[in-house]
Amino acid sequence: MTALTLSTAAASGLRADAIVVGVAKGPKGPVVAPGAEAVDNAYDGGLAGILETLGASGSEGEVTKLPAPSGFKAPVVVAVGLGAVPEDEAGYDAEVLRRAAGVAARALSGAKKAAFALPVADAADAGAVAEGARLGAYGFDAYKEAGRSESAKDRKGPLGEVAVLGGKPRDAAYKAALARATALTEELNRARDLVNTPPNDLNPESFAAVATAAGKEHGIKVQVLDEKALVKGGYGGILGVGAGSAAGPRLVKLSYTSSKAKKHLAFVGKGITYDSGGISLKPAGHNETMKCDMAGAAAVFAAVVTAARLGLDVNVTGWLALAENMPSGSATRPGDVLRMYSGKTVEVLNTDAEGRLVLADALWKASEEKPDAIVDVATLTGAMVLALGNRTFGVMANDDAFRAAIVEAAEEVGEESWPMPLPEHLRKGMDSPTADIANMGERMGGGLVAGLFLREFVGEGITWAHLDIAGPAFNEAGPFGYTPKGGTGSAVRTLVRLAELTAAGDLG
Repeated sequence: MTALTLSTAAASGLRADAIVVGVAKGPKGPVVAPGAEAVDNAYDGGLAGILETLGASGSEGEVTKLPAPSGFKAPVVVAVGLGAVPEDEAGYDAEVLRRAAGVAARALSGAKKAAFALPVADAADAGAVAEGARLGAYGFDAYKEAGRSESAKDRKGPLGEVAVLGGKPRDAAYKAALARATALTEELNRARDLVNTPPNDLNPESFAAVATAAGKEHGIKVQVLDEKALVKGGYGGILGVGAGSAAGPRLVKLSYTSSKAKKHLAFVGKGITYDSGGISLKPAGHNETMKCDMAGAAAVFAAVVTAARLGLDVNVTGWLALAENMPSGSATRPGDVLRMYSGKTVEVLNTDAEGRLVLADALWKASEEKPDAIVDVATLTGAMVLALGNRTFGVMANDDAFRAAIVEAAEEVGEESWPMPLPEHLRKGMDSPTADIANMGERMGGGLVAGLFLREFVGEGITWAHLDIAGPAFNEAGPFGYTPKGGTGSAVRTLVRLAELTAAGDLG
């Protein structure tokens, strides 16, 4: 994985494969951004003019490569677009820096080292550059055999090292920012790896094994409930969804505790390692990416491990509700009634509405510990994708202030989200003549109906929010910014930020 360092060295004397600079879009043409003064001076102040001649405008995501000035040890300068020049003195937004660094890192795949001379005004900016570069350098090629479609020599690995210029290696704030970026990006990229792993290699049992190994490494207590334990405990939702698969379901609990903690957060993740739809089989064209249906559990797993690695002063419990939804002679049928862990019965009208069933059991179990707040994360509904598109996740909650805090936290870390309602009139559509509730309601507003269903399984008096990440969890289009094609690690950064805010006493 790409190494991260801070450097006070002059750009001209740094041994690297490339120097990365920022260029913004000004009213009269490209403008060289702060951080690149030494590089611009080496071009006699003409870097902006040269870039314009080469067709650069400074638009976000634009990359222009040119030979480095005479006397530089790095042979190439890479100018990456930052978008419009900031209108005030606040400087460039952290998300702008993340995206630019991600674009540059991806453009430099195969290089051993690059120096990033982007605008760094403080430790937070340095952390943003480091984070974006690490995420942008990500690649998943575990299943590509060298020597077949391309030789090992031709295949480019990720950028080897990122040196953030303008950083202060001995400054406590800068060191902390780099340490945070390192831990966060390593775990977020591990979440991406899990989402990208084919379902023949990642099933509930193997996912639980990954969590167990990470727990041992980072001092997190891990408890795994297998099929026998789930039957004994009466987890009808998880068992019902996993009934049709040869790979048995699991409920995994990860507990990070701090001796200084005053608050307890519970994160609950949907972990359907493959979703065929079950007996309500998905139509052709909708199955191919369903390995990503465990992205919520991957996000929760990554967030808990990150909290442990950062030593946050908050107790964080992660619940991974893991199952494989397959059709077979033993699979749950439409019309079946499941008795959930809470004791409530659910009539299953559609076996492809399975995520809410496994989450319901995990939510009730999480509620028993009386945490200060519960946040569940799930690739839950196609309706949310229709509503918000492929890059924005929806946020529902039983507390308006908590919902607003999550949306604000997401914006702060660069994740797009949008507050969504829980209209009471939609609850009636889930009334069942046979059971306490049905797993389906009105078709219109399906994402909101799913949220209302989950609310039924949250303990009384507990603050709760639901993140539907069905859109941004898996990127089927081309890469952009620091976001790769495939698994994205959506919601990891939001959950980590919630834990940080809670630890600092700034949330609730």
